[in-house]
Formats: sequence, C-alpha cells, structure tokens
Amino acid sequence: MSDRQCTVLLYSDDPKVRDRMRLAVGTRPAPGLVLEFVEASDYAECVRLVDDYEIDLMLLDGEASPGGGLGIARQIKDDRDDAPPTCVVIARAADRWLAAYAQVDATLVHPLDPVTTGTTVAELLGTRAAA
Repeated sequence: MSDRQCTVLLYSDDPKVRDRMRLAVGTRPAPGLVLEFVEASDYAECVRLVDDYEIDLMLLDGEASPGGGLGIARQIKDDRDDAPPTCVVIARAADRWLAAYAQVDATLVHPLDPVTTGTTVAELLGTRAAA
C-alpha cells in the first residue's frame, strides 16, 4: 500500500506561526498519510493558492491580521462549492462560536498540542478522502 499524499495550506501573516503549525502537524500525522505544505501570508495569496492548487486542507490562523483565518474560511466557503476542509487555530476556546459561524470544520487552540493537531488534521483529511 502506498502513502496517500495531501496538500495542506498554512495561512498566517506571521512566519513563526506558520512554522509552529507545520511542526505541530508534522509531515506524517497518521500512518499512510504524507503531507506537503504550501504557505500564504495574506488573503489574496491564500485565495490564489486555493484556486491554483488542489488543496486538501486549509489550516488558518484565526489571529492573523489584517485578514483573520475565520474571515477567510467563511469567504472561501461562501465562494466555492468545492471548498476544502478548514481548521482554524484560535487564541481562546470561547471563540468557537465564531468558528461555527465561519463554517469551519474544526478548531485548535494556541499553543498547539502536536498530538491533538496531528489527530485533527488526519481526521479532516480522512473525511475528505471518503467524500
């Protein structure tokens, strides 16, 4: 059985946050699953990557500025029938209601726990594969 390769879009205006997200997920979050990452640092770049690549999952920083991950998630979900699954990293668990409004598929809370992050990403990619 060969490994399944998936592309994950990391979005944050802060390169250090993108690095922390990448490290928390890892390139092999589950057996048989290999990830490659593409990165965006602003809204326009994020949308361009979703348009130009087959993105299997968006991992967005809810605290990014000026365009937060929640707003980007909602906009892409509104604009595209084929929007990839979305996970937003938020600073406060209390912001999950905003994530629900933004129609995100999962949330994670800063600071990222590698076990929870990898498990969440693998589950979201498993859901995408079954669809």
